[in-house]
Amino acid sequence: MLYDPAKFSTNKELIDFLYANKRTIIAQKKAEIKHSDAISAMFFDLNNDAIKENQAFVPENGEFKVKAVINTTNFMDSHDDVHLDGIWNKSLKQNRNVMMLQEHKLQFDKIIADGQDLEAYTKNLDWDKLGYQYPGKTQSLIFEFKLKRDRNAFMFDQYSKGFVKNHSVGMQYIQIDMAINNKDYTEEYKVWESNIDKIANRELAEHKGYFFAVKEAKVLEGSAVPIGSNVATPTLDNNVKGQPPLGIDNEPSEDTQWKYVIENLKI
Repeated sequence: MLYDPAKFSTNKELIDFLYANKRTIIAQKKAEIKHSDAISAMFFDLNNDAIKENQAFVPENGEFKVKAVINTTNFMDSHDDVHLDGIWNKSLKQNRNVMMLQEHKLQFDKIIADGQDLEAYTKNLDWDKLGYQYPGKTQSLIFEFKLKRDRNAFMFDQYSKGFVKNHSVGMQYIQIDMAINNKDYTEEYKVWESNIDKIANRELAEHKGYFFAVKEAKVLEGSAVPIGSNVATPTLDNNVKGQPPLGIDNEPSEDTQWKYVIENLKI
């Protein structure tokens, strides 16, 4: 994290620091390649489109289809960020190079799907569809992809056995602002007032008194991961609904190879 809340004696000291360093913190957040928001997976048989819902099954041939929720909006994550509805609109129209990867590794043998085998789009879902009793909806970033044994045999095996329970998005922030629950910070309070009612876990935002509102981001890739950095990480399953786990801050180290992608491709 770009700042350590534990180093401040009071919450006001922390918020004063965030406000005083707003431009620097936002610039740093924009410069990072972030990996966040693991959510859920659903599996489909290519022959009859039957939902497998993260259960083990035996593929009838060398490929099957996966539908994965890569990211959700209106949730305050472990980086104090809240992705807002519409965050992916521009990126999904412009980026033709999106990939599905294994653990954010930009390597040929870690690619799960891309090109015509992958479709990325957003869909509004009720929170209870993801196993949470929050009111309202979340705009989910969904990847539908064809998983082929001859493309990534290891992940083909992991998915078919139901071992892949989390996904994460690799992204770069474009438009981001600071929200503070204090009228003394005029502009920041406006951002707070405009968005606080949308946040599913608003109690966390109210407890901290601030958050960073992300209006636009570039989607670089989606990944299958053991665990992600957003606590809203249920697995859609026929038998067990996801329960909110303890907070986890497990941000992977930045993959510098993505700097080449950003600088050299129109995404």
